[in-house]
Amino acid sequence: MEPLVSGFPLLAQQFKSLFRKNLILSWRSKRSTSLQLFSSAFFIFLIFCIQKALDARFNTTTAFDNVFDPVALVSPPIPPCEDKFYTRLPCFDFVWSGNASSKIGLIVSSIMANNPGRPIPSDKVMSFGTTSEVDDWLFSNPMTCPGALHFSERNATVITYGVQTNSTAVGKQGHFEDPTFKFQIPLQIAAEREIARSLIEDPNFSWVVNLKEFAHPAVATFSAVATVGPTFFLAIAMFGFVFQISSLITEKELKLRQAMTMMGLYDTAYWFSWLMWEGIITLISSLLTVLFGMMFQFDFFLHNNFGVVFLFFFIFQLNMIGFAFMLSAFITQSSSSTTVGFSVFIISFLSQASYPLFDVETCIADLVNIIDLSFPLQIITQFGFPYSTDYSRTYRAIWSVFPPNLLAEGLTLLSGATATPLDPGISWSRRGKCAPNDTECVITINDIYIWLISTFLVWFVLAIYFDNIIPNSSGVRKSVFYFLNPGYWTGKGGKVAEGGICSCTRSVPPPEDVTPDDEDVHEEENTVKQAASEGEVDTNIAVQIRGLVKMYPGTTKIGCCKCEKTSHYHALKGLWVNVAKDHLFCLLGPNGAGKTTAINCLTGITPVTAGDALIYGCSVRSSVGMSNIRRIIGVCPQFDILWDALSGQDHLHLFASIKGLPPASINSVAQKSLAEVMLTEAAKIRAGSYSGGMKRRLSVAIALIGDPKLVILDEPVC
Repeated sequence: MEPLVSGFPLLAQQFKSLFRKNLILSWRSKRSTSLQLFSSAFFIFLIFCIQKALDARFNTTTAFDNVFDPVALVSPPIPPCEDKFYTRLPCFDFVWSGNASSKIGLIVSSIMANNPGRPIPSDKVMSFGTTSEVDDWLFSNPMTCPGALHFSERNATVITYGVQTNSTAVGKQGHFEDPTFKFQIPLQIAAEREIARSLIEDPNFSWVVNLKEFAHPAVATFSAVATVGPTFFLAIAMFGFVFQISSLITEKELKLRQAMTMMGLYDTAYWFSWLMWEGIITLISSLLTVLFGMMFQFDFFLHNNFGVVFLFFFIFQLNMIGFAFMLSAFITQSSSSTTVGFSVFIISFLSQASYPLFDVETCIADLVNIIDLSFPLQIITQFGFPYSTDYSRTYRAIWSVFPPNLLAEGLTLLSGATATPLDPGISWSRRGKCAPNDTECVITINDIYIWLISTFLVWFVLAIYFDNIIPNSSGVRKSVFYFLNPGYWTGKGGKVAEGGICSCTRSVPPPEDVTPDDEDVHEEENTVKQAASEGEVDTNIAVQIRGLVKMYPGTTKIGCCKCEKTSHYHALKGLWVNVAKDHLFCLLGPNGAGKTTAINCLTGITPVTAGDALIYGCSVRSSVGMSNIRRIIGVCPQFDILWDALSGQDHLHLFASIKGLPPASINSVAQKSLAEVMLTEAAKIRAGSYSGGMKRRLSVAIALIGDPKLVILDEPVC
C-alpha cells in the first residue's frame, strides 16, 4: 500500500475533505441553507412595506420633497365638519360668539352663504353670546366642531374677530390632518372677507387670498432602512449565527470531531474549513442582500457605492460567524444554540435602542413633534451613544466590541448619506471621510470596517483558545497558559489537564497496590514490569501497557450559594499487559471494569493519570507519540459516531482523506471497504437511514481504513 500523506499536503487534503463535508451537509439541509441565503429577501421586503407605509403616512406634506415651483392654495373653503378625523356626530362646521350684534349676525350669515363651492346649512352652525359660553360648550362636546369664530363690534367702523381651533395634528389611515391649513385659515379668510364687505357695504367686493410655501429642497426623509434596518439586518445575520453554532456544537456533542481527531485530524484544517465554508455562505448572503435592496429601489442601496455597502454587510456577517465560533466553545448541547442566538438578538436589540428610529435633521424637529412621530424608548442611553463628541474614545471602544452596535452605527452613516434625493451617498473614495456638514462625526464607515475585521480576528483567536482550555466531552483540557509552553509550538510536548477551569482539584491518593488473583495475569504483569525496568523493546510487541492508571480526581465546584464536592474514582488501577503483533487480543470484564477507559487512554481521548503505554514504540503520553500512533491505528468506538446526512461512501471518503490516504486511491479503498462489510448497495444511502447493524459495520469499515497496524474495536458487534 502507498505511504500515507503527511505534513502540509495532509493539511491541505484534510481541509479539502472537510470543506466537501460541509458542502454536502449544507446541500442536504436545503431548508437551513436557503434560510441563510435568502432570508434577506423576506426582511428587505418587510422593510420595503414599512417604507411604503411611511411614505403614505407623509404624502400629505411636501417637507420631504424637492419643491421648486410651489402650488398656490387659493381661498380654501370651510370644509364640512364630517371631514375632520375622528369627529363625533352630529357635528357643526363652526360655532361663533357675539350673537347680540345684528351686524355680526349678518356677517356670519354671509360667511355661510358665500362659502366657496358649498353654502353652509344653518343647522351646521351654532351661535353663542360670549367666548366663555363657547369654551364651556366645546369642553362639554369634544370632537364635535373643528373651529370657532369670536366677533366683537367695537363701533360702527371697527369689528374685531378671533379664530379658535384645535391645533393638535392627528393621523388616520396613512394621512395627517393639519388643522392650521384645513380649518383655521379657511375660517380666517371667510371672516376677513365678509367683515370687509360689511364695512365697505359692497357684497361683491373680491377677496382672494393665495397661500404658497417657500421653494425648498427635501429635508431628511424617514428611512425604513435606518429605523428597522439594524434589527432586520441583524436577524438576517442571526440565521447564519445560529446554524453555525448548532453545527459546531452538534459535532462536539455527538463526538464527531473526536472521531476525526482519532484519525489524525489537524485542528487547523478543522477551523479553517469551517471558516472558508461560512465565509462563502456569508459572501453570497451579503451579495443577495445588496441585490435585493437594489431590486426594491432603496436609495440606501442605489446611491451608496455598491462595494461600500456590500463590504459592510459581508464583514459584519463574517464577524458574527467569528462570534459564533467563540461562543460555541462554552456550549455543550446543540439544543442550546437557539437559546443563545435568541439571547444575543435580544441583547443586540436593547443596545441598538440607543439609536433614534428616525434620523431627522434639527430643522424638522418641530415638524416631527407636530405630526406626533414617536421615538423609541431609550433603554440604555440617549441618542447617538457613544458615537458623538460628547463621549470619550474609551466608551466607543468598549461599545464597538459588540458587533451589532457597529451594524447600527454603520446603517446610520449610510442612511444619513442618502437622507434626501440630493444626497449622493458614500463613494468608495470617501468611505474614510465624514460628511461635510456632520459636526458630530467621530467614526467613518472605513473605521467600522477596521473595527469589524479586528474584532473578528479576536473572536477567531479566542475560539481556538477556549476550545483548548475548556473541558471537552471527556473532561480533557489544556492548561490556561498552554500557548506559553514551547512544546506546544514545536509539537514535542504539552500536558493536558482535567476538570473545569474553575474547579479545585483535591489531593489525589495513590492507587491501591492490588495483586492479581489470576496466576496468568500476575505472570504477565511481572513480565511487562521486568521488560520496562530493563528498558527492553520487543519488536514482536505491538502494545505494551506499563502500569496504566486512570483516576478521575475529586473536585470542589463552587456554585451559586453552594459548594459541591465529588470524591475521586479509580477507573484503572495499574494495568500491565503486552499485546503481541498479528494477534487478536480480547479485553474482557464486567460493566465498569475499565475496558472503554483503557481504550480511550490508548487512543488519546482520555489523558493517562500514571503509567504509560507504548504502541509500536510510541508513548501515549507524548503529543508527538500520539500523533504517530493515530497514523497507524484504527478505532471503532463503543458507539457509532456518524453524520445522519452523510452516506456510507461519504464517510469513508472523509475519514480516508483525514487519515492521509493518497487522493488517487481513496475511491478504490472506499469501494473495497464497503464491499468487505457488505454495504455496497447502501453506499449512497444516508447513514441516518441505516439499521443498527449497518451502522456498526460502517464504523468497522472506517476503523480499517488505511490498513492500520493496530485495530482497536470497542464492542464491535451489536
